Amino acid sequence: MESKTSKVSIVGAGAVGATLAYAGLMRGFARTVALYDINRAKVEAEALDLAQGIQFMPEATVLGSDDVGVVEGSDVVVITAGAKQQPGQSRMELAGATISLMDKVLPPLLETAPNAIYILVTNPVDVVTLAAIKKSGMDPARMFGSGTVLDSSRLRHEIAAECQVAVGNVHAYIAGEHGDTEVALWSSATIGGLPLNEWKGRDGTVVMTDSVRERIHHDVMRSAYTIIEGKGATNYAIGAAGARIVEAVLGDQRRVLPVSTLIDYPGVGEVCMSLPAVVGRRGIEHQVEVPVDEAERTALAASARSIRETAERFGAVAA
Repeated sequence: MESKTSKVSIVGAGAVGATLAYAGLMRGFARTVALYDINRAKVEAEALDLAQGIQFMPEATVLGSDDVGVVEGSDVVVITAGAKQQPGQSRMELAGATISLMDKVLPPLLETAPNAIYILVTNPVDVVTLAAIKKSGMDPARMFGSGTVLDSSRLRHEIAAECQVAVGNVHAYIAGEHGDTEVALWSSATIGGLPLNEWKGRDGTVVMTDSVRERIHHDVMRSAYTIIEGKGATNYAIGAAGARIVEAVLGDQRRVLPVSTLIDYPGVGEVCMSLPAVVGRRGIEHQVEVPVDEAERTALAASARSIRETAERFGAVAA
């Protein structure tokens, strides 16, 4: 009997899609990686460039095509195609253009790869994911967004640098919107099992004071704007984050990741927003109820309302 190998298809061969493919290939996340993009020359060139480096990566086959048939048989389909965020532009301003693109892209993808897990990595990810789920009728466990996985990585990086510890010892989440209303869940953050607000530096003083936390949260929230202003696009960290989510699915790792998933938020209604969830081979296994304080609960409600209002404005859900 021929054994089945894993296949990941990436829709969009731009900076994020190509970088996600590269990060995934370097980590060996699938035996076949397919790139799909309407720009034939671009997608074929990206696939060739990646394939020619396979000698230095775990063995894999790389495909690239402007024919949607290239995604057939996919275990995971990652959608990175969408409107490009310009310097000074918020993610929410991309909603209309990206939702219109999803209306065209999703039906043929779902017809060609109906059994895949779908991960959206395109902005504004929460609104677009909500629109995609509602319009396609997909099981929300099998269609979700990259959410605040990247934001949480940025937060952990900043905390680790401030506290002078390895980033792997930091456990902290950004929740809510992947955007300007995102919420840092400070009350559940830890370093090596110690609550973050109790962590002391070498001089014996608490490091993460209110002012330090405020500065770090602001820097994390503004990270994308800073990077876009400097180089035009974000791609490395989001590419690595996307590859990490795919690994959690294909490896049935049941990792706790703050992905954007459909919930019925009390007093707001249906929204897609990021809260920690267990991610495995079936997609979203279940959500994790981490403790939040009153200020975080209030901020999460405001974030949910912001997402819902934008979704209503662009017809992702009924007002």
